[in-house]
Amino acid sequence: MKVVVERDQCIGAGMCVLTAPAVFDQDPDEAVVVLLDEQPPETQRPAVEQAVDRCPAAVIRLLP
Repeated sequence: MKVVVERDQCIGAGMCVLTAPAVFDQDPDEAVVVLLDEQPPETQRPAVEQAVDRCPAAVIRLLP
């Protein structure tokens, strides 16, 4: 699994951080997503899938 984010399109809602804090954080200055782990373990898949679904700007993608 590989996680890809488009930081330049992020609106800073923070849903990813709330859903998968082991994988995402939020830049304190820019208030946009920070990807902590682009290849998280499979145990994080459910949380990452929820983050993808909940992102209002649809800037997170999950690749196989």
